[in-house]
Amino acid sequence: MKRAIRPEEAAEMIPEGAFLLIGGFMGVGTPHRLIDAIVARGVGGLTLVNNDTCRPGQGVGKLIDAGLVDKAIVSHIGLNPVTQKKMIAGEMQVELVPQGTLVERIRAGGVGLGGVLTPTGVGTLVEEGKQVLDIDGRKFLLEKPIRGDFALLDARQADYVGNLEYSLTAHNFNPIMALAADTVIAEPHHIMPVGVISPDAVKTPGVLVDYLLERAH
Repeated sequence: MKRAIRPEEAAEMIPEGAFLLIGGFMGVGTPHRLIDAIVARGVGGLTLVNNDTCRPGQGVGKLIDAGLVDKAIVSHIGLNPVTQKKMIAGEMQVELVPQGTLVERIRAGGVGLGGVLTPTGVGTLVEEGKQVLDIDGRKFLLEKPIRGDFALLDARQADYVGNLEYSLTAHNFNPIMALAADTVIAEPHHIMPVGVISPDAVKTPGVLVDYLLERAH
């Protein structure tokens, strides 16, 4: 059985300078109550890994607005002008990673691989500073794995032992991020008795989940 905790308790676990894998695809799959609790606590110096930086005032965009993120590793920032301004002003580092490469780097971190070989980015700015390997006459970049201190995930449903079911584009990153962090905190919309979630619907098994957020009242 997983202990259900308040968002404020979860936020207290996150130290200054933490490396966070936060689920979400333009906010879908992002743990919004937990984000609010982190903003309220004001812990900064964070490294954020996400598909994107959402929009100002929404999802992980709230962390950007509050000045809590020192570095973002994302596939795009085009819908968040605050991120763009901070990057241009040198107030925040942004590492742009092709979307498929980003999720594969996280997966590599989760399953213990030493990296990912990909042709994406060969001959472009993405190649700078990276090892290039020639395999059967074709060039590949070695992209290093990504692991985090915490994975913070939204889920459609959880059961009492922490099995998670996702919906929509939350499937894109959340199940992979659950593999690649030392501590996994999930914010389910509903917590159900064991057996209610079909085994086929479980995308993250409870053995990977450390804490569940109690449901919003």
